[in-house]
Amino acid sequence: MKGQGNSLKIDGIDKEILRSFMEDARIPILEIARKVGISGAAIHQRLRKIEASGLIAGSKFIIDPKILGYKTMAFVGVFLDKAVSNPKAVKQLKDIPEVIECHYTTGNWSIFIKILCKDNEHLMNVLNKDIQAIDGVSRTETFISLDQQIDRQIKI
Repeated sequence: MKGQGNSLKIDGIDKEILRSFMEDARIPILEIARKVGISGAAIHQRLRKIEASGLIAGSKFIIDPKILGYKTMAFVGVFLDKAVSNPKAVKQLKDIPEVIECHYTTGNWSIFIKILCKDNEHLMNVLNKDIQAIDGVSRTETFISLDQQIDRQIKI
């Protein structure tokens, strides 16, 4: 693994280690070591270097929101009355638990958010009572996701 400018160079063994953990973050290190053909200590050392480089942002369990009753996913384009309203609006969006992503974008909207709700009625309440009530929000445009057909990370 070598850093070059702003990009990080990783070798085949690093890629194999990363692919294994991306597939299953709970895979035993010794299993990866056997697969790759190096010692567990060498895997640990490589992981420390990869983590130190900032390439790995952490590990987490992924909750299936449908099991908790969140069956409606929507994307909302948020129009702000002024660009200076952005920091205040984002601060208030952080307080809405249904907002799971927030992006500052180019194009039609000032902010583009992803929200999860239990159903369409819940979505309507979040839009009307929470998001559209934020000071500086002039209007919203909502797209309901019927099905997430691709969900992946960048290929290594």
